[in-house]
Amino acid sequence: MKVTIKDVAREAQVATSTVSRVLANSRKISEETKERVNEAIKKLNYTPSIVARGLANNRTRILAVLLPGGAEVSFENPFFVQAMKGISMYAEKEDYYIMYAFKDKKDDEEEWVKKVTEGNLIDGLCLFNVKDNDITINYLKKKQFPFVVIGRPEQIDGVLWVDNDNFAAVYNLTQKLIERGNKTIAFIGAKSDINVSKDRLNGYKQAMYSRNIEIDNELIIEMNNFTEEEGYIAAHRILEKNKVNAIIATDDLLGFGVQRAIEELGYKDISVVGFNNIPLSQYKNPPLASVDINSEKLGRYATKLIIDKLENRENKGYHVIETNLIERESLK
Repeated sequence: MKVTIKDVAREAQVATSTVSRVLANSRKISEETKERVNEAIKKLNYTPSIVARGLANNRTRILAVLLPGGAEVSFENPFFVQAMKGISMYAEKEDYYIMYAFKDKKDDEEEWVKKVTEGNLIDGLCLFNVKDNDITINYLKKKQFPFVVIGRPEQIDGVLWVDNDNFAAVYNLTQKLIERGNKTIAFIGAKSDINVSKDRLNGYKQAMYSRNIEIDNELIIEMNNFTEEEGYIAAHRILEKNKVNAIIATDDLLGFGVQRAIEELGYKDISVVGFNNIPLSQYKNPPLASVDINSEKLGRYATKLIIDKLENRENKGYHVIETNLIERESLK
C-alpha cells in the first residue's frame, strides 16, 4: 500500500500541515519537529508527490515549454528538437521538470495561455517565435507570470529573452556571397510576422544596399511555414522567371526544398545556404552549407534565465548566442 502524508503525520505525531511545512523547509517549524518528521519519512520510505510539494510551498519546479504548432509539426522541425534538448538538459541539472504544451492554430491565444498558467501547476514558461504586439507576452507581463522567450521580443523591457543576432547573421552571409562574385542573390523565408524573419530579411536587404545592389522583390519570397515543400515551391517561383547566382534559405528544411528544385530544373552553379545546421544537412547531395544558430545552446540559456529568476539569482535578463557559417559543397 502506498504511504501517504497522513501516515507520516501519524508516525511523527504531528498534523499533516506540519509535514507539508517540513517538506517546504518552513522556518516556522522547530528543528526538533523537523527531525522527527524526517525520521518518519525515512522509516516509512515516503516519497512526496510533486503536486503535494507544490501545494505546500507554492512551487512545483515544473516549467512549461509552449511550442507554436501541433506536436507533429514541432517534432518534424529539428530546430525545436535541438532547442528542447538544451532546455531539458539544463532543467535536469537544476532539478526542474519540463512539461511540453502545443498550440493548435484554432486555439484562442489568450485562452490557451490562461489554461496553461492558471492552477499553480507550473512555475514558469518558455516561449518560441514572438510577434509584434504579442498577445501571449502582453498577457504574461500583465499577470506578472515568470516567462522567457527564445527570440527577440519587440519590447524588451521586463522580458527575459535569448536569441541570435539574426540581422548580423544574414548581413554577414550576404556580404560573403557578394564577395565571392554573387550579385543576384535570392532570399526565401517564412512566417513574415515573427521577429526572427523580419531581422533576417532586413539583414539581407541592408547587405545588398551596402554594396549598391538594387533589391529585386521578385527574388524575395516568404512562405507560410519552414518546410521542405515550401522551399521547393518558393525556389520554383523564383527560378522559373529569374537567373540567380545564390539563394539564402532561412531554414535548412527550406534549403532542402530549394536543392530539390535546383536539381529538378538542371542548374549546377547556384549556391544554396540554409539556417540551423541540422544534422541531416551534411548528408544531402550536395551537403548543404548552413548557418549554425546553436539551437541547443538557445534552449539551455533560455532555461538558465528563467530558473535564475525563479531562484532569485542575478542575471542581465537576456543572452545573445553566436552564429557560425558551416561551409559545405552547396556554397559555390
